[in-house]
Amino acid sequence: MRGGHAMAAGYAVAGLLLIALTLPLTAAIPWPACGNSSTGNYTTNSAYGRNLRQVAASLPGNVSSSATLFATAVTGTAPSTVYALGQCGGDQSAAACRDCIAASFEQAYKMCPGGNKRVAIFYDTCLLGFSDQDFLASTTNSDDQSVFLENGLNVTSDSDDVAHQFNATAYELLGTMAAYIGATMDEGGNSSNKLKFLTGSIAFDAAYPLIYGLTSCNPDMTPGQCRGCLDASIAEMPQKFYPNTKGARIAGLRCVARYEVYRFFNGSIMLQLPLPPPGNQDGNKSNHTGMIVAIVIPSVVAIAASMAMCLFCWRRRTKSKRSRSFGSHMESIESIESLLIDLPTLRLATNNFAENNKLGEGGFGSVYKGTLPSSQEIAVKRLSHSSRQGIGELKNELVLIAKLQHKNLVRLVGVCLQEDEKLLVYEYLPNRSLDTFLFDSERRKGLGWGTRFTIINGVARGLQYLHEDSQLKIVHRDLKASNVLLDADMNPKISDFGLARLFEGDQSQETTKRVVGTYGYMAPEYALRGQYSIKSDIYSFGVLILEIITGRRNSDSYSSDEAVDLPSLVWEHWRMKSIMEIIDPYLRSASSEDEIVRCIHIGLLCVQEDPLDRPTISSISIMFDGNTVPSQAPARPAFYVEMSGFIGSGTYSHQYPGFINDSTQRSTVMSPNELSITDPEPR
Repeated sequence: MRGGHAMAAGYAVAGLLLIALTLPLTAAIPWPACGNSSTGNYTTNSAYGRNLRQVAASLPGNVSSSATLFATAVTGTAPSTVYALGQCGGDQSAAACRDCIAASFEQAYKMCPGGNKRVAIFYDTCLLGFSDQDFLASTTNSDDQSVFLENGLNVTSDSDDVAHQFNATAYELLGTMAAYIGATMDEGGNSSNKLKFLTGSIAFDAAYPLIYGLTSCNPDMTPGQCRGCLDASIAEMPQKFYPNTKGARIAGLRCVARYEVYRFFNGSIMLQLPLPPPGNQDGNKSNHTGMIVAIVIPSVVAIAASMAMCLFCWRRRTKSKRSRSFGSHMESIESIESLLIDLPTLRLATNNFAENNKLGEGGFGSVYKGTLPSSQEIAVKRLSHSSRQGIGELKNELVLIAKLQHKNLVRLVGVCLQEDEKLLVYEYLPNRSLDTFLFDSERRKGLGWGTRFTIINGVARGLQYLHEDSQLKIVHRDLKASNVLLDADMNPKISDFGLARLFEGDQSQETTKRVVGTYGYMAPEYALRGQYSIKSDIYSFGVLILEIITGRRNSDSYSSDEAVDLPSLVWEHWRMKSIMEIIDPYLRSASSEDEIVRCIHIGLLCVQEDPLDRPTISSISIMFDGNTVPSQAPARPAFYVEMSGFIGSGTYSHQYPGFINDSTQRSTVMSPNELSITDPEPR
């Protein structure tokens, strides 16, 4: 069942919706903003905990029964006072509002564990915030109680100007809506828009006919305070988000601004730009048009000037620092409903999870093959009720997988959460994982050099996308043969992003106290000091290259009599000029010896001890594409263990650049590796 286990591990990607298990299927995803350790924690039976339970019992009803769908609460005495507010969107019913606020309290403890005293929870339809500090008098959003959410899909166009103009148009819409909320009420708050909630749209082009927007403020704010809060949030967007994203929002406890290319709200569009002729507005009386024109025209002129400055800054900016609070990169689909697949459909697709449809079983559950009514083949990961896969890892997976779209990365199809089932649906890859071929004595015979090189090159392309070409910089941290899946044409797709980490724009390295991963693939700086970077992935990729060429599993060496790891074994043959003796016997008749040796050269460069000596993935791709030989000669690899009594026959006669035969180079035998992996997870 080794192959089945690898298949199950390969499909262990993207558990985004598991954080909403207590919600109805149609509910949206909650986005948390949790206070840091300095804000303090509470226990369930503490005075703060009792006060919070009292607020949780009363606030949902108070919000939903309010004419403005907004309420605040102050309960208890210092230092255990609970300050709280709740608000629902103006497009929500009272019942839906009450349920949303109640669900927010339930999610607060789950998503901000440890009894955090300062929490904000944001749904598409409502928001909740509570704290032991009085934040109710504030008229602006605070960063530690806000989320910055971005749609992972990009505006596609042959012209960069179109992408920039798209964002300028979106910000024009939001700016106009912010002005409209303030201008339609007096300072006493008298207005037909007492909710301080507005939806809108603006025409753009044939590819994106309409851009939709939503702005809202707490109803207790004055017009000036509301517009000030919205203007500040809109002004932050060029710094927080990439300039070609199809949608984004900044959601805080005092105001919210959002735009998308799809209609994400209920009810009518309250403000349309450009303005239609009088009498044609959707759901608005014609006598409002003149008032709106008076508001819009001067606003657009002012906003156009600011947009010109934003565009100038965008063109000068290559990368910007981004907020990395959880949820900042989880919205990469145009509608959360597009991910949901109902349980009856999946039962039918898998013949009620029949045993003969099982592809494999791993530490987190079983994987079943299925066929959707559209005839699309799928792999359904059925998480067991006793699964140890942490909610953090699952959230992390979908944060990343939802943003990443590349032919060499596995694709998520959908999610189902019904009747206590937790089902993740992926594209079906008929050839399962690379290790089921590579380390099987019979199946390996079908892996000719052409296929193996295609796999190596495809994994390199996937890594280059993760490291350099995507909007994000991703360190995978668990690249290995079992996490490389193969489609019908043996094209590789990198899977399993549970341990992956997101880097800031100019960040190059991070350190963790929790070292997790797979021995044999870990770079030395990560295994020994917890330091990881994109060069850690390069080390893993180097081990994978050597495995693909030799047909040997690196971990096998630890249980063999030689007790020498694969990179050390390959290195010994390299320096003794007997490299063809170590390659897979099924490749020795290949006519591409020079290409094979060049790939071994690259593999050895990837497993150098110093991360600075390892090549970047883009330089590796260039060497693959251009059939060029690395100019750098490899030194002995990390964790090098000299083979006692090794004698190479020197049968490889080609004068390949980079070979060295330095018999004076001294080796140091490593002591037994007693390092343990903290918090091991079943793979």
